[in-house]
Amino acid sequence: MANKTSVSLNFSPAERIGNVKEYYFSVKLKEIAALNADGKDIINLGIGSPDLPPSSAAVEALCDCAHRKDSHGYQPYVGLPELRAAFADFYKRKYRVDLDPKSEILPLMGSKEGIMHISMAFVNKGDGVLVPNPGYPTYSSVSELVGADIIKYDLLEKKNWYPDFAGLEKRHREGEINLNKVKLMWCNYPNMPTGAPADMSLFKKLVAFGRKYGIIICHDNPYSFILNDNPISILEIEGAKDVCIELNSTSKTFNMPGWRVGMLASNPKFIEWILRVKSNMDSGMFKGLQLAAIKALAAPKSWYEKMNRTYQERRSLATMILEEAGCEVSPRQQGLFLWGKIKGAASSDEPASKLKCDEILYGSGVFLAPGMIFGSNGDNYMRISLCADKQKLAKALKRLKDNKNI
Repeated sequence: MANKTSVSLNFSPAERIGNVKEYYFSVKLKEIAALNADGKDIINLGIGSPDLPPSSAAVEALCDCAHRKDSHGYQPYVGLPELRAAFADFYKRKYRVDLDPKSEILPLMGSKEGIMHISMAFVNKGDGVLVPNPGYPTYSSVSELVGADIIKYDLLEKKNWYPDFAGLEKRHREGEINLNKVKLMWCNYPNMPTGAPADMSLFKKLVAFGRKYGIIICHDNPYSFILNDNPISILEIEGAKDVCIELNSTSKTFNMPGWRVGMLASNPKFIEWILRVKSNMDSGMFKGLQLAAIKALAAPKSWYEKMNRTYQERRSLATMILEEAGCEVSPRQQGLFLWGKIKGAASSDEPASKLKCDEILYGSGVFLAPGMIFGSNGDNYMRISLCADKQKLAKALKRLKDNKNI
């Protein structure tokens, strides 16, 4: 017999989650799972989870460590000294950036974790945070959770998907926004979702903008080695460490998304403040993961070349899929996705990208990500992931070709 109570229970969540919705892909994956349960065989090309394996050296390091009796205790909150040294060596070799492994690097359980840590370390309720539109949804959702005043800044195709600094300053002069009350500015290049590459001129402008208004520039940099022969870091700019924090990750470049190994780099004071948050939220990363990451970071040039040959082959098929879906695709994109502009998108109460992607999902059994989930400036765009083999991409292309209504 169930216990009975005369008390009327009326629970409610914290106010901070009132405007934060379940992550779009979390919702959509449940819908796709239901369709597959009904025998639909949906081809998921919406999510960027690398399907290629990590290096054998990384896997062996993890396994060897897991078999040792002394590997399973708590680890340092700041990560193993060897891991910090490996990240410092990686930044020196690949980005020409000198980092002190003792004071300018903080390993993370994935860079997504770092977005929360940074926000909690710097943002008080009501502080301004500049978030790109379109942009990674987590920048907005985390800003909501910490009570920030979110200020969207436009990224537009006609401006190469770069911030309009003059436009932001005009809004500041006219009183629409107050840049002097902004704490953080989120950006990431190669850009997700648009694939726009950065150049050093853009990074110089970002650093100068941060210095002028006392804004911390948070650059998220996980895609710089994907379909890109010239990876760059905002920390290459002179004085960048004074106002910049750069996030990086083993997830995309080294095919370790589920391993959750990332890092951030900045000046020692910023690292110290962020560590105050992080050390109260986790108890260190499993030693085996750290040793595996060290091996991954030491990958030879041939690792990157082989990976990019694979992605280049997939990119050709992904371009055909987007074109078959009625999109234009810029050839200058970098990163793990392709961004397509829907040709002749008609005005509607619902974003063209949502309507088009649902049409393709239910008509052809192929899931593409609608650009509207990344912000209003993505309403007329669709994104496809390169994290599917050629056979799956070819199958998706055939489905779209066979469905004459698309």
